[in-house]
Amino acid sequence: MSGPDLFSLEGKVALVTGGSRGLGREIALAYAQHGADVVVTSRKLDACEEVAAEIEALGRRALPVACHVGRWDEIDALVERAYAEMGHVDVLVNNAGMSPLSPSSVDTTAELIDKVMDVNFKGPFRLSALIGARMAAGDGGSIINVSSFAGIRPKPEFGPYAAAKAALNASTHVFAREYGPNVRVNTLSAGPFLTDVAEHWSEEARTTTQSSVGRPGRPDEVVTTALYLASPHSSFTTAAFIRVDGGLY
Repeated sequence: MSGPDLFSLEGKVALVTGGSRGLGREIALAYAQHGADVVVTSRKLDACEEVAAEIEALGRRALPVACHVGRWDEIDALVERAYAEMGHVDVLVNNAGMSPLSPSSVDTTAELIDKVMDVNFKGPFRLSALIGARMAAGDGGSIINVSSFAGIRPKPEFGPYAAAKAALNASTHVFAREYGPNVRVNTLSAGPFLTDVAEHWSEEARTTTQSSVGRPGRPDEVVTTALYLASPHSSFTTAAFIRVDGGLY
């Protein structure tokens, strides 16, 4: 006899950015499998619609919305539509990101830094502010910032990206204090995972990593943490930085 679903999200609505591929898609589908309705957003509407169809096939509601999270006007419109059509948002996953390699620091342009900061930090900041304020005024909720090892162990070629993720990590503490106690805000620092993105990696990158585990993660190995942070069973976990990277070093 199976027991109760500890990660049940019945009656909840989750909004997942970057939800059309990679970890975002895996998290969106896992939330639907555990009872949540999901707002799936990324830059490409057709890709969002494909994931939305998978979610609806699981018997859940899905709302696909095209949104560039580096543009605040599109974020504002996304939030208004999510609340208008879904009624509420209980879980926000700030997963969308970009990590272009930068040239030498002296050759890094202001335009590159702005682009990386807009998507990896300023967009999540705006979404957390808008949705977190509504959560705090209502029944509470959970915000999950998907970060990276680069935010704590930066390399020169990822300078702007590392800085943006470090800023995202700091914002976790800002919003946890501002919107607590009934809004929990946590960082999920993800390592390399064998999602569809890994199809473009080298064979070595798909099989080994410089980590304690020594390999990339399977998608199911990130969704359990994402489920925990979204569920009521993480009620005493906030402002936390949780590494799900196999022990990268």
